Amino acid sequence: MNDTTQRRYAIVGTGSRARMYTRALVDTHRDRGRLVALCDTNRTRMAVHNRIITDAGAEAVPEYGAEDFTRMLREQAVDEVIVCTVDHTHADYVVAALEAGVDAITEKPMTADLEGLRRINDAQARTGRRVTVGFNYRYNPVHGQVRELISSGAIGEVGSVHFEWLLDLRHGADYFRRWHRDKAKSGGLLVHKASHHFDLVNWWVNAHPREVFAWGGLFFYGQDNGRRHGLLNDYERGHDAEAAENDPFALHMRDSPDLTALYLDAEHEDGYRRDLNVFGPDITIEDDMSVMVRYDTGVRLSYHLVAYAPWEGYRISFTGSRGRLELDMTEFASTTPGQDEAHPVRGMPAPKENTEARLLLRRHWQPPEEIPVRVGGGGHGGGDNAMLDSLLGGADDGIRPDHADGGNALLTGLAANASMASGAPVRVADLLSGEH
Repeated sequence: MNDTTQRRYAIVGTGSRARMYTRALVDTHRDRGRLVALCDTNRTRMAVHNRIITDAGAEAVPEYGAEDFTRMLREQAVDEVIVCTVDHTHADYVVAALEAGVDAITEKPMTADLEGLRRINDAQARTGRRVTVGFNYRYNPVHGQVRELISSGAIGEVGSVHFEWLLDLRHGADYFRRWHRDKAKSGGLLVHKASHHFDLVNWWVNAHPREVFAWGGLFFYGQDNGRRHGLLNDYERGHDAEAAENDPFALHMRDSPDLTALYLDAEHEDGYRRDLNVFGPDITIEDDMSVMVRYDTGVRLSYHLVAYAPWEGYRISFTGSRGRLELDMTEFASTTPGQDEAHPVRGMPAPKENTEARLLLRRHWQPPEEIPVRVGGGGHGGGDNAMLDSLLGGADDGIRPDHADGGNALLTGLAANASMASGAPVRVADLLSGEH
């Protein structure tokens, strides 16, 4: 770290998610760190982030093309880089940062494939630098309560976990209109999305995955399914398509100045289209997945993820030797088509700012006890703000996920993908050794 009083941060990948970090470093968390540079393959998107910076009253920062990433780290004396690029490129930037003597914070998942995982682990071991994975759900206060209750022995030794996650028709659909629909880029939802969930289970029960079995498929989205279910409309993308005008699954970026600036106005540089038809061709990820996991402690997990539910939220239950703990989370009780106060942009999911939670402790031989819950304000039940507090300029707080945590969450998803492909259970050790 250089001799200034604040850590110096750079952001690589200046899409929508990166705005949280840009705004934090120039506004809400400016006392914790200084944003000194931006890096991307797309100059237009970097310019949008620099407008965020100047609108906050700060000076614009230098912009670097992706080919100049390591030069940026050196010229701007970067202490820590924040990686918000497409998932399958995370390892490229994390490894380059570590080898340049710079710590790295990466959006989840840590990377999208086994090769990237090996490269990050090797670079971290070789350099000793810090890697942090942005698992914001760890920082949701109610998730901390769950960990505390389990650690206290409230339900005894945990034997099994049941975990159901529902993405609604807005949020779920959004993964099928952008780059996430390409499994080579995202690893599919069991890597891109479920790494959050697998990390929570690892953290809650203090265990590592050992064997995984999974089923999954594309049931709802995609051209054939859209035709079968009577949902297919004939357009390639939502923008300026007459057939998309009344389609509740279409994204209308013109409704949003932010999406227009970040994506529509940036298309001329790289051709990336953010608003493809979710019932179009060439989708290679699944939308309905069931996973069984056996952990090194003997705990067993049954997990299910669907991306086409009428409401958004999740249900988790832990059954132990002395009782059962149940958490029900509602993020959106129902999904409406078109525009409303919560969804001003047609087709776009709204921020998760009004999460409702119910936590129930059922001890053996006793009536159920409802535990008062702590749910924070802001995105992801307070998880985003608390994570920013921890990651930007903060020391290890016992929650901050490192490369080992990122790897264990990723390995669950990668083993599940391998199991879906082979139809057989996959041992994580075999996956790592290359024997699978």
